[in-house]
Amino acid sequence: MDEVVTAADGRATSSPSPASLLPANVPLLSAFLAFFIAQFLKLFTTWYKEKRWDSKRMIDSGGMPSSHSATVTALAVAIGLHEGTGGPTFAIAIVLACIVMYDASGVRLHAGRQAELLNQIVCEFPPEHPLSTSRPLRDSLGHTPLQVVAGAVLGCIVAYLMRKSN
Repeated sequence: MDEVVTAADGRATSSPSPASLLPANVPLLSAFLAFFIAQFLKLFTTWYKEKRWDSKRMIDSGGMPSSHSATVTALAVAIGLHEGTGGPTFAIAIVLACIVMYDASGVRLHAGRQAELLNQIVCEFPPEHPLSTSRPLRDSLGHTPLQVVAGAVLGCIVAYLMRKSN
């Protein structure tokens, strides 16, 4: 049978609703939201630790909680809640999360500690040394295991709440 499409039907489907302009990908939105919340929380954890407000912490890496861990954990949990834990997408997300969290608390943490030591060495150079005026290396690169766990917990909470809101 042939379908009859009226002009009213054509207009209804041609203009998108405001809700459809936003992405409906809950895992993606969960990951981004967890990242932004973690970065925002760094303002308060820095204030608590150092008793000073430092807005630069919102764009820096390192610190409490780990935004890397929050992001990948929110992604993995949201995929698990949305699609189930038996599929390849969830497996990829879990492996990615493990690699990112291991890297944040391992390689990047130790690279930051090395940068801190190198900065101290350079500060002890006499003024005539060619490296005495070099810019300090960034030493806030990685995360302690506690920062990684805090980020992962934040990611789980965000993913769960995002699922509940849909």
